[in-house]
Amino acid sequence: MNDRVVNFAAGPATLPLPVLEQVQRDLVSLPGIGASALEVSHRSPWFEDVIGEAEANLRSLLVIPDSHHVVFCQGGASLQFSMVPMNFLRGGDRAAAYVVTGSWSGKALAEAEKEGTARVAWSGKEAGFVRVPTDDELAGALTEPAAYLHVTSNETIHGVEFPTTPAAPAGVPLMADASSDFLSRPVDVAAHGLLYAGAQKNAGPAGVTIAIVRDDLLARIPDGLPTVLDYRTYVTNGSMYNTPPVFAIYVLMLVTRWLTHEVGGLEKQLEHNREKAALVYDAIDGSDGFYRGHADVGSRSLMNLTWRLPSEELERRFVREAADAGLVELKGHRSVGGIRASLYNAMPLAGAQALADFMRTFADAEHVSA
Repeated sequence: MNDRVVNFAAGPATLPLPVLEQVQRDLVSLPGIGASALEVSHRSPWFEDVIGEAEANLRSLLVIPDSHHVVFCQGGASLQFSMVPMNFLRGGDRAAAYVVTGSWSGKALAEAEKEGTARVAWSGKEAGFVRVPTDDELAGALTEPAAYLHVTSNETIHGVEFPTTPAAPAGVPLMADASSDFLSRPVDVAAHGLLYAGAQKNAGPAGVTIAIVRDDLLARIPDGLPTVLDYRTYVTNGSMYNTPPVFAIYVLMLVTRWLTHEVGGLEKQLEHNREKAALVYDAIDGSDGFYRGHADVGSRSLMNLTWRLPSEELERRFVREAADAGLVELKGHRSVGGIRASLYNAMPLAGAQALADFMRTFADAEHVSA
C-alpha cells in the first residue's frame, strides 16, 4: 500500500486502511459463504447478521436510546432534504425553522419550501458563512412554534461546525443533517427527533444513508406518501422493503467495528480529530497572514478545514505542488474556491502532519521569493 496518496477529499473520503484490507481479502469470496459481498442476497442469514451488527455498533457508539429507530436509506442526504419535510411538514399547520450556516443547509431549506412553509430561523449568509449561531441567538430567533428545527451540524464547503448539539425549544423536534461529522465525536442523539447522515465521509462508501428517527414522530407522518419516501416503511420492514445497498452497509459495519475495537469509541476518535485539526490550524494561524482561515475560531470545523492564500494563482500552485508531494484533493469547492482539507476519521495523524509541514515549507518559500 506504499503507493497510496494522502487523500483530503471531502467525500467520498478516505476509509480506514484495515477496513479496505479486509474488504480486499474477502471481496471475491466471503469466508464460509463462497460469494462476494457484492453478490450475496439481502435476505440471506449473512446479511441479516451484517445489518444487525451495523445497527448494534451504531447504537453502542452513539448511545442511541430505545426511543429511536435506526434505518438505512439510499439517495444520500440530498434525498433526506426532501424526506424530512414530506414526512414532518407536509399538511401541517406550523412552519419549519431552518438554520442556514452554509450551502448544504441552504439546499435543505429549498427542498422544504416545496413541501410547505419553511422559514429561516438564522442565517450566516450576510457574513459569508463564517460561523454558527449561539444557543442564545437561536432562542431569540425561535419565538414562534415550529414543526421542527433543522440544522446542518457541519458544513463541508465553508468549514463551519456546531461545537455542541444546538438547543431546540421545548416541543420542537430537532432535525440534523450530520453527514460530514457523523461518528467523528459523541453526540446527544436523545436530543434529536431525527438525525441523518450520508455515509461517505466517516461511516463508509457512498450508497447508504443512516437515519435515526424518534418513535413518537412516526405518528405525525401523513398518509399517501410514496412508499420508499415514508420513514415508516423503513422502520416496519427493517430497512429491507426493497433491496438495500448491501455492500455499502457491509463496509459501514466494518467501519463501526473498527471504531469500536481499534479506535476505542467516539471519545477517543474526537481526541484524534482535535489533534489532527490543531496541526493544520496551527500552520494557518502561525503563517503571519499568508494563510487566512475562513471560519471564525469558535465555529471551526474539525472535519473540513478551509483557508485562502494571497492570490488565486498561489492557490492553484499550492494544490499542484501538494499533489506532487502526494497530498491530494485540496482544492476548495468550486462555489467558493480556496483550499479545503478534509480530516475525516480515517485520516491518520501523519497525514495531517505532512500537510502542516508542506504548508510551512510552501509559505517560507514564498516569503523568501518575495
